[in-house]
Amino acid sequence: MSNDRIVQPSFSVPPPGTVPPGSLLPQRPPAGPEGEGFTTSLLGVINCLRKHWLLSGAVFALVMGLTVFVTLGTTPIYEARATVLFDPAVARPLGEQVQAVVTSDSSSYLSNKEYYKTQQWTIQSMRTVSDVVRQLGLDKDPTFLDPEVRQHAQNVTVAAAQLLLERLSVDAIRDSRLMSVSYRDPNPQRAQRVLSVLLDSYVQQNLDDVSASTTAAADWLREQTTALRDVLEKSERALHDYRKDKNILSISLDDQSNMLRGELQQLSQALTEVKTRREKVSARVRALKEITADDPENLPALELIDSPVLQKFREEFVVARRLELALLGQGKSDNHPEVKAAAAVSATSREALLAEVKNILSAHERELSSIERELTGLSKLYHAAEKRALDLNLLEIEFNRLRRNKENNEKLFSLVIERSKETDLTRMLKVNNIRVVDRPLLPEEPVSPNVPLNLAAGLAGGLLFGLIAAIGRERLDRSIKVPDDVEQELGLSFLGLLPQIDAQEANGTKSRRRGRRKGPGEPIKHPELAVAMRPSSGVAEAARAIRTNIVFMSPDRPFRTLLVTSAGPSEGKTTVACALATTMAQAGQRVLLVDCDLRRPRIHRVFGASIDEGVTSAVVESRDGTALPARSTEIPNLWILPSGPLPPNPAELLQSDAFQRTLDRIKDEFDRVIIDSPPIVPVTDATVLSTRVDGTILVVRAGVTTREFARRAVRSLRDVGGHSVGAVLNAVDLESRYSGYYHYYYYRREGYGSDRELAEASKAAAP
Repeated sequence: MSNDRIVQPSFSVPPPGTVPPGSLLPQRPPAGPEGEGFTTSLLGVINCLRKHWLLSGAVFALVMGLTVFVTLGTTPIYEARATVLFDPAVARPLGEQVQAVVTSDSSSYLSNKEYYKTQQWTIQSMRTVSDVVRQLGLDKDPTFLDPEVRQHAQNVTVAAAQLLLERLSVDAIRDSRLMSVSYRDPNPQRAQRVLSVLLDSYVQQNLDDVSASTTAAADWLREQTTALRDVLEKSERALHDYRKDKNILSISLDDQSNMLRGELQQLSQALTEVKTRREKVSARVRALKEITADDPENLPALELIDSPVLQKFREEFVVARRLELALLGQGKSDNHPEVKAAAAVSATSREALLAEVKNILSAHERELSSIERELTGLSKLYHAAEKRALDLNLLEIEFNRLRRNKENNEKLFSLVIERSKETDLTRMLKVNNIRVVDRPLLPEEPVSPNVPLNLAAGLAGGLLFGLIAAIGRERLDRSIKVPDDVEQELGLSFLGLLPQIDAQEANGTKSRRRGRRKGPGEPIKHPELAVAMRPSSGVAEAARAIRTNIVFMSPDRPFRTLLVTSAGPSEGKTTVACALATTMAQAGQRVLLVDCDLRRPRIHRVFGASIDEGVTSAVVESRDGTALPARSTEIPNLWILPSGPLPPNPAELLQSDAFQRTLDRIKDEFDRVIIDSPPIVPVTDATVLSTRVDGTILVVRAGVTTREFARRAVRSLRDVGGHSVGAVLNAVDLESRYSGYYHYYYYRREGYGSDRELAEASKAAAP
């Protein structure tokens, strides 16, 4: 490494042994018992109030001021109150049998509920309040109705009634038939007077409504009585004319119908008997017609029983026939005299028998003809009786219709006459089911404003809204502020924090507002070198704590190359890179700080170096075997590699194989390599570098970097497979004592490991 590349920074390095020992991050107290979440939330709210106490105080003062102003500026309002009873069961002086024409009786819960609701709205009707306005002349009272309202109102009475309605309230008293009616007014006497007139007017209107309805019903009933009398007379005359026209005697139609029914029954029975006789005679005629000359002896038994002559002829024929057969059976021929004599006797007997059968058949046929004539006559009689029965049915239908019409008219006329008489009686009664139980009294104390209640509500509201304003202001801040945000929101390990470095602390002085005296110190041009120049400061202690966490995070495989980046610009990644490189160099390791921000490099400005040669020139000359253009600093064991000339395509350069070869050369020559890079979200340079290093450290500026912006950076690293070591919270204002910072407020020198011990531990852990 040539000496012409060694840069002498414009500050002096403290002699060995004066560097304070390194330190580990103070750990959070162990998890407590139950209620730790409540304690943490309570502490968070308290710290939130302490942080935004001006906003909370202003909101509290505003709410209390408005409450006092409104309370003192409100006109006192007086309330008159009365109680009204609603009784659906109206008194009945005439007894239960006499029903009123207009009644409020109800037998179900729903009917009662509807009735009470109706009366509640009736009290607040425009008709009732307008009557009150007219009686008391409120539309002409300037103390009641504002003159400007009266001047611009189209109807003054309606405007006054609407104002009265706004001040009127009607509430049902639970589990009773009572209602509470109240009226509010700035004038107590007017409140009592308005409510009294309102109740009297409402009660009288209810009575007038019932009376008017009863009168109208009575007039209608009288008109119906006259009309029904005429209808009844017409129906009676129609029934009489029908009797006369149809010749209906005093015998009822039912009796006539019964007589016809008996006659029809007798005729039907006679017809049945004649039809039975006809069937019997027809059967005998058919049997006689079946007798043949060949077998005349096969005669019906009934005919043989009824005719002795027929029996005699049959016996003679049977005897003669048997004799003839017997002779033939003896072997005698047909010409034998005895056989001829027997055959002659048999023939004579057959002829006599057949003649008698013919006579009997003729007699049955004449009898059958007589039966047919008798059956015809009975059928005519039956049909005539049946026709008379049908005519009587039609006559009875019309007669019953006329009689039923007359009876209905009689009933309706009787009912209307009865109701008309009852209505005349109920109209004379003055019974009201609504009455005032408690008359309104003169109010003595105003009901509003309630000063103690308003002030208490204002106090509670002021505290509540002040707390809400503080919490809301804090919730609107989406930035990462505490270590818990790093772990919970980003899912990264928290490596430590760097306090905010102001110009006075960097120059070795303390602020007067903190009550500390100024002390002499050598001025520092760049706050990035505060760790080297002020090794006893809290910034140096915090940087050593970050270094220690990184060293012991992976003792078996230490991170040789570390990339320091951030989500966006101006978050302090260069400051963190310089502080981390300084603390590792102080631990005895050969450290190279590489500026890979090829867009806005700053390392050369911090150490007062030139960018004529650097990373870009080393990448271009990587194949020539030239030495790295690294520059030593007055900080022992710390070298820097500036960016070099800025290329037009930084991302392609960092992704090239030449840069990888250059990075391999750097790793061979140095123990630790700290790389400063551009922000992740705006450009892809840091994303490319994260794949070429052992680990990436994400710098988050406290109170500036938003959670969404940081999540995008973490997601970009994970998308390309980069290894995230953790996150560093930068520029933390420890004096704010914000929740989460109180564990890191004091960085003490006692109890922390020295740089030499840490260096030995690091070397022992190195491969």
